[in-house]
Amino acid sequence: MTEEQKPEMNANPGRREFLKTSAVAAASFMIVPRFVLGGKGYRAPSDMLTVASVGCGGKGESDIANFFKSGKANIAYLCDVDDRRASKTVGNFPKAKYYKDWREMFDKESKNFDAVSVSTPDHTHAIVAYHAMQLGKHVYVQKPLTHDIAEARMLTQAADKYKVVTQMGNQGSSNDGTRLLSEWYDAGLIGDVHTVYCWTNRPVWPQGIAWPAPQPNIPKELDWDLWLGTAPKKDYVDKLVPFNWRGWWDYGTGALGDMGCHLVEAPFRVLGIRYAKDVQASVGSVYVDQFTEGHFPESCPPSSHITLTFPKTDKTAGDVTLHWMDGGIQPERPEELGPNERFGGEDGNGTLFIGTKGKMFASTYSDAPTLLPKALTADAKAPQKWARVPGGANGHYAQWVEGCIAGYGKTELSSSFDKAGPLTEALLMANLAVRGHDLKGGKIKLVWDNDAMKITNFDAVNQYVKRTYREGWTL
Repeated sequence: MTEEQKPEMNANPGRREFLKTSAVAAASFMIVPRFVLGGKGYRAPSDMLTVASVGCGGKGESDIANFFKSGKANIAYLCDVDDRRASKTVGNFPKAKYYKDWREMFDKESKNFDAVSVSTPDHTHAIVAYHAMQLGKHVYVQKPLTHDIAEARMLTQAADKYKVVTQMGNQGSSNDGTRLLSEWYDAGLIGDVHTVYCWTNRPVWPQGIAWPAPQPNIPKELDWDLWLGTAPKKDYVDKLVPFNWRGWWDYGTGALGDMGCHLVEAPFRVLGIRYAKDVQASVGSVYVDQFTEGHFPESCPPSSHITLTFPKTDKTAGDVTLHWMDGGIQPERPEELGPNERFGGEDGNGTLFIGTKGKMFASTYSDAPTLLPKALTADAKAPQKWARVPGGANGHYAQWVEGCIAGYGKTELSSSFDKAGPLTEALLMANLAVRGHDLKGGKIKLVWDNDAMKITNFDAVNQYVKRTYREGWTL
């Protein structure tokens, strides 16, 4: 923090004014902000990245702190719809100018920052990130990259169109574990992988429930309408903010959206898979009385088992079947494990690869990669093919900061949108099968046309490929 930012009161800009200003800024050259010179440890402006952060509480708080820890990020602008959630970060960065509406911040300050981090609920990832990219700003977006499949495709294409440096917040993609798994596989230690299991203890928030009763008193620190953003207009309810939104389809993408980008990243890297060709799902039921099943289409189910088929790649002999399990469901223990040997991570998450010659598994963020039987792990030998990211998962943030300073196309990032986009799309496509149960399509296999971005044999679920935004919110 080297430049004083004076707080000021601002009025919300009109939509027309925002779009006009955005278009002008997008056509102009990026202006590197000036910094107060001198002092021990001074860095030249060209060696610093000036960041505007949208979403300052929870994950946003830790994201911002990690950017700052890189030593090369100037946290100059902060934005959050909830002053309560933002308070700690605002206190940690008193020189940063604070806004409540990201559109106002972009309108007034876009010439003064280089990059934007987006740590908001899923349903507003795309609209914030896309407008930032149109302004020529580098972007870091929390996982999953977007709420909708069409949004993910759009952001992937926009990264190349606007020549900006991108990173999704699945920090495990920078871990050594995912690279070691890839090297073991490339060395032929487990043969050809044909089946993968990924599982999680999520949801750790309520799902499979009725929409709560509205509450008359909106906290004065929260701009509820702004929080709703692109989602339909609804009355305020308790506990949706700041975390339980994950279990509601209007805002979140369920357990798969929360943990899929962490657990499925390794199979994407190791096997070279990208877009699935079909999907089927079973989901947990909720009974509200004897033989009376509850129907709560607004809420994600309490558990699910999803099966995706990925086409053959140049790293597999044939198609790959990937199983996703949430709600605490886990695959059968591998027979190579002894009765007292623990399976998967202590946190209830894991990824298991089944090959023609052996098996391997890892925990969240691809931590603790292990060959089976476990005794093989210590003596495993495979050539190192992939450079490690300094700091591993914690270095994910500095990797983006340094990549932004270097410029578009100068360095490879662990989860740039060309990687994060297809990963996110596959996970969101899997959720179509989950949502299909509420539309009487839960007993079939859904066939996916990736070029057309639609299910070809059950049209009812295609309404979820691309949402209709609330009036006043557009890409």
